[in-house]
Amino acid sequence: MCGRYALHAHPEVVALQFGLDAPPALKARYNICPGTDVLGVRVDRGGRRAAGNYRWGLIPHWAKDASIGHRLANARGESVEERPAFRDAFLRGRCLVPASGYYEWTSVAGAKQPWYLRPLDAPLFGLAGITSRWQGPNGPVQSVALITTAANALSARIHDRMPVIVAPDDYAAWLDPQTGAQALKRLVGPYPAERMAAHAVSARVNAPANDDPALVEPLPGGPLQPHLL
Repeated sequence: MCGRYALHAHPEVVALQFGLDAPPALKARYNICPGTDVLGVRVDRGGRRAAGNYRWGLIPHWAKDASIGHRLANARGESVEERPAFRDAFLRGRCLVPASGYYEWTSVAGAKQPWYLRPLDAPLFGLAGITSRWQGPNGPVQSVALITTAANALSARIHDRMPVIVAPDDYAAWLDPQTGAQALKRLVGPYPAERMAAHAVSARVNAPANDDPALVEPLPGGPLQPHLL
């Protein structure tokens, strides 16, 4: 799963990496939670990449009310093409969610220990997302779910799932509305373990109200790799 992540790259760096015409309106965030608005990148009707805000927690277009989004922050990559809640969004509403790193938790002596994970070679990367537009009583709501997959060897020491990280060379294929389902499924897999790092961080990240750079810093005296637990 992916329950929290961070995005603290400069807006101009985000624009450059994701092929945007202009830097997005963006402030650094270190504890992004489901139910909040997050930055997503899609291809617009003119074929250009555009950034927008999406509520994290997918609301299918056929939903009767928005509360279903609380349960749909993540979509399993193995079944995303088959589940009614995700099928249409996977085929026609794919996006990239820029991130600097993400959090997962282990249980240590009865307490939850958070870890911060990121690619070693990518201070900014794209998470695979799917989006939907729901017509609510107060107007349309754009929402997003993050696709997850089986964890790689590093991540599996913390959690058995991880978000799908899309390689920059695959951005175009992922965002292209014409990419077929079989080609898309080949992109839904774990990021190579040897190209990732993880370190323990403060339990302050457990509280959504905390949002500051210290959250992503290594825990003083804590392990820098999960196999040391």
